[in-house]
Amino acid sequence: MFIKIRRDTLIILLLAFILIVCGRLITYVAFASSSEINDGVPISGIIVKGNDIVPVDTIRYNVMQSGLRDGSVIYGDILKTSKREVSLKDAIQTAQEFAKESTVPGTSVQPIKAADVQVDKNTGIVTVTVIEDFSSVEIEDSK
Repeated sequence: MFIKIRRDTLIILLLAFILIVCGRLITYVAFASSSEINDGVPISGIIVKGNDIVPVDTIRYNVMQSGLRDGSVIYGDILKTSKREVSLKDAIQTAQEFAKESTVPGTSVQPIKAADVQVDKNTGIVTVTVIEDFSSVEIEDSK
């Protein structure tokens, strides 16, 4: 069962196929030969580990205040936020301080005694590891 196709229609279809294949090939070669893409690495999320009492959202919110949040981009050792540029090292130190200030909801108790913040420069994932210590928490009785 053959379909009748005129010769000029066949030539037009072959030329169209060749043009499409060449266009795809040129696009691939242009992308492959381009220099390194220098768009930076966006912050993609915050993972919190080690907390028992303090909610993850509270710690995550406090860490975001240091600039390590969605919309921020890492360019080497510089963190660019929507409002400023800051050293990534300074942003990590600030995030550690802010994570320590996280409180138990509805109280002023700050059980986090140590926080370690690490940023993966390849994926943009921020990992916060906290240590809660209730033995040294000062609780004031307001009677």
